[in-house]
Amino acid sequence: MRIFAGACALICGMLTASGAGAAVRIHIDLTTQTMHVNGNGGQYDWPVSTARSGYATPRGHYRPTHLQRMHYSRKYHMSPMPHSIFFNGGYAIHGTYSTSQLGRPASHGCIRLAPGNAARLYSMVQMEGGSISISGAPPRRSVYANAHRRKHMTTYARLRRDGVLAYAPMRRGPIAATARQIINPVFRSPFFGEGYQ
Repeated sequence: MRIFAGACALICGMLTASGAGAAVRIHIDLTTQTMHVNGNGGQYDWPVSTARSGYATPRGHYRPTHLQRMHYSRKYHMSPMPHSIFFNGGYAIHGTYSTSQLGRPASHGCIRLAPGNAARLYSMVQMEGGSISISGAPPRRSVYANAHRRKHMTTYARLRRDGVLAYAPMRRGPIAATARQIINPVFRSPFFGEGYQ
């Protein structure tokens, strides 16, 4: 009887170990904003977007809690979250239509993927199960703050940066009037009529 019980325990242990090894391993690196996936469906490296400044993506090891083919976030204005793999409360790995933001922090904490990659990952996890590990530190904020600052630079700052104001005659002419209007928006120009407030 002991031999039978021992054989059953050995077989059950082998089945459990092989089942655990078959799960899709998903690793998210916050520093490089990439996801590495390893499973029976193949190995992949994809760009992701994690939490932007003011939000956080949790670090650690997780198991998927539930999957939802299409989820709409009630917390964030019914934003679509296709192929959602939830792993820690409201946190999920999901597809995004803002693919231009992949590779840099942009989310409220979820991990965003390109829609096709999210669909592939969703089907892999649905078939094999999965384990999720998240490590690293988000890239320094200054890199993205500088890009944001350049994007929203004022017209006056752009003109100064490009050297336009250095060569503009400041006493007369349409360029001077434009420069004076940028420097002092209430300035009344004979070329442009009333200044704006």
